[in-house]
Amino acid sequence: MAEANTATNTQTGILGWVERTGNKLPDPVFIFFYLILALVVVSILAAMTGVSALHPTVIDETTGSAQQIEAVSLLSPENIQRLWVEMPATFTHFHPLGYVLVVMLGAGVAERSGFFAAGMSKAVKSAPKALLTPVVALVAMLGNHAADAGYVVLIPLAGILFAAAGRHPLAGIAAAFAGVSGGFSANISPGQLDALLFGITEEAVGASALAPAWTANIAGNWYFISAMTFLFLPIIWYVTDKVVEPRLGPWKGGATAGKDSDDPSPDPAGETGPLASKGLRHAGIAALFVVALWVLMVFAPGTPLVDETACEAVPAADCSIHTQLAPLYRSLVAAFFLLFLLTGWAYGRATGSIKNHRDLVEMMAESMKDLGYYLVLAFAAAHFVAMFGWSNLGLISAVHGAAAIESTGLPLPLVLGLMVLFTALLNLFVGSASAKWALLAPILVPMLMLLGISPEGATAAYRVGDSATNIITPLMVYFPLILVFAQRWQKDFGLGSLTAMMLPYSIWLLVSGTLLIVAWFYLGIPLGPDAPVGYTLPAAALAPAS
Repeated sequence: MAEANTATNTQTGILGWVERTGNKLPDPVFIFFYLILALVVVSILAAMTGVSALHPTVIDETTGSAQQIEAVSLLSPENIQRLWVEMPATFTHFHPLGYVLVVMLGAGVAERSGFFAAGMSKAVKSAPKALLTPVVALVAMLGNHAADAGYVVLIPLAGILFAAAGRHPLAGIAAAFAGVSGGFSANISPGQLDALLFGITEEAVGASALAPAWTANIAGNWYFISAMTFLFLPIIWYVTDKVVEPRLGPWKGGATAGKDSDDPSPDPAGETGPLASKGLRHAGIAALFVVALWVLMVFAPGTPLVDETACEAVPAADCSIHTQLAPLYRSLVAAFFLLFLLTGWAYGRATGSIKNHRDLVEMMAESMKDLGYYLVLAFAAAHFVAMFGWSNLGLISAVHGAAAIESTGLPLPLVLGLMVLFTALLNLFVGSASAKWALLAPILVPMLMLLGISPEGATAAYRVGDSATNIITPLMVYFPLILVFAQRWQKDFGLGSLTAMMLPYSIWLLVSGTLLIVAWFYLGIPLGPDAPVGYTLPAAALAPAS
């Protein structure tokens, strides 16, 4: 997930066209501002021409039939007043904002204390040579919780470890890059990305007014992303050992990188030795404490994270344990904040990177500074999503889009597959995961809900396409950095070489991920706890007479 487009034109052919076209696009922040201007114009024209649709779940009390939704001009007095008066609330009530800020307060400590780097380094350095590739790939996928650390620590470290094992270091870089970036959405537990994406999904569902009671559960894709991890692992292993490394040929150099003095890239010295081991043990104890605390709050007397009264007004046959566990699911954002915070603090205290509480506060403050660009992007995205809802164009587009898809007779799993491919193509030009989803979700989420696909299903399909093409677009912000890592070992290794090396991974990950989401829908497997892949609209309700 990149948050800006920074690349120079260095390639020819199709990749050159992608690079040139993408570089001509404005910053994602300004893309949203331009889209808002276009939205204003479209809303005026739609209101003037009487564009409308019938609400799928609301009955008009005066007519007894489905309520008609009409396009509203964004230059109407009510919407102009709403824009200026509610601007602070529009920004601060943007659901992803709170989720991301809370999780990153803890993750910033875990990253800056060295805990993430030490954990990844320890995992890959302890791997047997025969299992070096799968261990690197697995740690890389799990490392997406560590944000930048996965790129700047694990990828160059993988090159060093492969060279030390007598294998081509570029194969190690490729395997780590494929895991960190190509498998960006795969993991065995929810984390920062889930909080970000589901916050946008919740905003889209709320703006559509199709399911007012629906709330985000950041564990809503837990089962699916776990399956992605175990699907992608053998794929990255196979492509590395059977496709990429044989083409690179035998490695005849040494076991250390030739780093030039003017090379600005970070050196993966990493956290090693007895002190790091001590820190990891302390972090492990802290992690166990957080897990035990949450278990206690579920099973102890009083059960603060279980709503034991949730099923009192619901027939027993219609109630499930997930209904009662809703507070637990909604507490996971806080759980990850505390997990990252305490493990990072424990590691830092043991190794000396955190000497007192002021160091801890400074690390939390620095993590907020890193989110400066995201805050600007969130301001623009929040207003685009909100204004889309005010104009009624989001729901109108979803209703007519769903009707058009139904008229084609396409099976719903195929619709999901096409959504994955569209997202993968868009990802070549707009790297930011949050920007793309904020752009697509207001239409795609309600449209797929009308077709019987849950918000969790729409989010899962999106994230498959969002990650698969990260590793072949030169517009991904870390692409130049990965090139620098590769050139330490092979001076003439260019952007075209890197793209060609990563292309087999991208194709395999995209095809397998698409097949996975299609098969998942056919089988009807829940995407996470209390997160079915299908969706049934709530019963129609009366709308008050206007």
